[in-house]
Amino acid sequence: MLKVVIAPSGFKESLDAEHAAECIEHGIQRVLPDACITKVPMMDGGEGFTRSLINLTGGKLHTVVVSGPVGKPVRGYIGILGGTRKKTAVIEMAAAAGLRLVPRDQRDPLATSTYGVGELIQYALSMRVERILIGCGDSGTNDGGAGMAQALGAKLLDQDGNPIGRGGAELARLATIDLSAMDSRLNRVQIDVACNWSNILCGPRGVARVFGPQKGGTPEMVEQMSAALDNLAAVIERDLGMDVREMPGSGASGGLGAGLVAFLGATLHPRYDIVMRYLDLDSILKEADLVLTAEGALDFQTPHGKVPAEVARRAKQYGLPVIALAGTLGKGADDNYQHGIDAFASILPCPTTLEHAIEHAGDYLTDAAEHAMRKVLIGYHLATRKIA
Repeated sequence: MLKVVIAPSGFKESLDAEHAAECIEHGIQRVLPDACITKVPMMDGGEGFTRSLINLTGGKLHTVVVSGPVGKPVRGYIGILGGTRKKTAVIEMAAAAGLRLVPRDQRDPLATSTYGVGELIQYALSMRVERILIGCGDSGTNDGGAGMAQALGAKLLDQDGNPIGRGGAELARLATIDLSAMDSRLNRVQIDVACNWSNILCGPRGVARVFGPQKGGTPEMVEQMSAALDNLAAVIERDLGMDVREMPGSGASGGLGAGLVAFLGATLHPRYDIVMRYLDLDSILKEADLVLTAEGALDFQTPHGKVPAEVARRAKQYGLPVIALAGTLGKGADDNYQHGIDAFASILPCPTTLEHAIEHAGDYLTDAAEHAMRKVLIGYHLATRKIA
């Protein structure tokens, strides 16, 4: 009996990791109904991070209305983990400032704000938690965490001593940071952040240049965002005594990583160091024959902290073959062959619109998993000369 591990990420704005795992399972079962399948939905700090940890720990989810990335109210949520010594709240920034919350006709990363993330943190503080775990991923913002800090009482002032507005463009006007009115309850809480360790705030590989276009930024806007974040970093260094320009993880979620460190004294962690405390992936892989992983896009960025590459790295410790399924295959997808992925394929059967692909992603992923398993069977037949 073939033992298959399914360990996907979510598909941004479409499928969360749990739904993606179910779709892949259904596809495999069309070909091998008796396969022994273990699903391990992978959390990367983005959408589904909170719910997955709540499910794993037997915790409780709380909903709260906060300001969304374009300033309109959205229904966000936080979780209280079960089975922890310290009362721990878990927050995913995407619940308040994710890309899916930004209407397509309003995708301007110069204007979107993390203000609602600060409101989620305030809500957690009101529950008298001792620790807050924040997942960074799937953001629709590029404000360096300024909005989050403003919601918690930070005074971000221009050269005339007036508060700057919300959004990444306003960071170009930032002249002074005053944290004296920050919520005092923050001093009694440990804040840990799960983020992509490869993302940095400034420079040629800074977050604005790498991820700005995905959030609706034109080339001109990207350079404007980059300059605004450079200014934020300079003011942080002068007023707070901290250099966040190239700090690992500082660029996470449009620079929210830098803001969490500088404004709240948070500790950044490589996201899989956090995730693997709750998942038992390595022991599951020891017993497997084959691994299927998945994500919305497979490209040159995948080896730098994305789920398929992390799954493949761990699978290769046990000599396992890895197949990756992706919504799109981008520039540099072949690079992943050097990082443990043995085969990959797009789930799209034909050219289509983005809206249609998002709407039908579940069906496409199920079909793609079926097709992948049929190819696996061909290889098995060639190797054994017998029918499985």
